[in-house]
Amino acid sequence: MRKLTKRMKLIYENIDFRKQFSILEAINQLKILSKVKFIESIDIAIILGINPKKTEQNIRGNVFLPHGNGKNIKIAVFADGKEAIQAKKLGIELVGMQDLLTKITNGEKNFDIVISTPKAMDLVTKLGPILGPKGLMPNPKLGTITNEIDKAIKNIRSGQINFRNDKNGIIHTMIGKINFENNKIKENLIIFLKNLKKYKPIQLKNNFIQKIYISSTMGIALNITKECLNLLN
Repeated sequence: MRKLTKRMKLIYENIDFRKQFSILEAINQLKILSKVKFIESIDIAIILGINPKKTEQNIRGNVFLPHGNGKNIKIAVFADGKEAIQAKKLGIELVGMQDLLTKITNGEKNFDIVISTPKAMDLVTKLGPILGPKGLMPNPKLGTITNEIDKAIKNIRSGQINFRNDKNGIIHTMIGKINFENNKIKENLIIFLKNLKKYKPIQLKNNFIQKIYISSTMGIALNITKECLNLLN
């Protein structure tokens, strides 16, 4: 068995993992136990009662977090003409068509979201093997296939995040930074869950949201299921 570091030993000595925490109590514990020299992210993992092998049960959407998630989102935009000009005016560096495709094919990775005009999607689909596994393919449901490039960029910068379940039916996303005020982290979390609830598949008979955990980048996951579900009822 691998020997625990002093930091992890401290965490395991001070946390009862059998307990379900209130949201604010969990956030406070994560802050107390954060001993690293950088500002950690606050993440949630939501175990859904879906069957991810069934296409109609897979979840994909977006939500505006009222306080943002603290991440500096880097955007790549496939566009030309006036839409490309709009993107550049808003400070986007990765803007183009065939030239941008070539950059990404050759290993460019400095972006978190890809936006495309409908016209440019013939090019973008060629990047399916690269963008698809990372969940970066533009999608009209997420507002990332659009002719309103300026609006899409502003939405993302104002706190819009995209989410989808993984192959195990779990949604992982970042809802803030550990230096956010506790109530702001909680508000982001509740808004996210309320929005997620709207995506429950019609044919799903099981409980849609089964377990909810909150963690920091280098910390451990704390179960906050009970209070979250009570707040959603």
